[in-house]
Amino acid sequence: MDDERKRCAWIASDLMRAYHDTEWGTPLHDDRALFEFLVLEGMQAGLSWSGVLNKRENFRRAFDGFDPEKVAGYGAKKIAALLKDPGIIRNRQKIHAAVKNAQAFLRVQDEFGSFDAYQWRFVGGKPRINHRRTHRGMPPRTRESDAFSEDLKRRGFGFVGSTIVYSHMQAAGMVNDHLVTCFRWAEVQR
Repeated sequence: MDDERKRCAWIASDLMRAYHDTEWGTPLHDDRALFEFLVLEGMQAGLSWSGVLNKRENFRRAFDGFDPEKVAGYGAKKIAALLKDPGIIRNRQKIHAAVKNAQAFLRVQDEFGSFDAYQWRFVGGKPRINHRRTHRGMPPRTRESDAFSEDLKRRGFGFVGSTIVYSHMQAAGMVNDHLVTCFRWAEVQR
């Protein structure tokens, strides 16, 4: 059912609208969901987010619900099966990075108690609120995403360049990049 609420301009499908209206920009503090977004953002590199969202349920099935402990233990047999799975993005480097990232994710959880506690340090524990009226001129990265990206790389993560990390920060609500005219801009701040 269509409604008349104003939304960000990038929505091009019902799936993207549902994602925008219920997830994107909402402050997220669940480690499993944060791991999912981290993997999916890495898979999206060079591709469209709508393409990744279209395959999201397949990714959840293929990657054991994004359980980082299970993904961290993937060996050659499981990776070979993933590379043959037509329901996901079958890029060898990205799949290997997902496994490597799960291992690094677990180390971060051990060090900080949760990935959530680690991640939110990069914005001082609360979302950065932007006041954009248009998506034109939105930066692909920020000082915070640069620092977060560099720290992830230092800890052994892959496919975590600053632009990918900024997208992750937007998705996980670390930054509110909804347009001020979008109904979600005020909603996600509550």
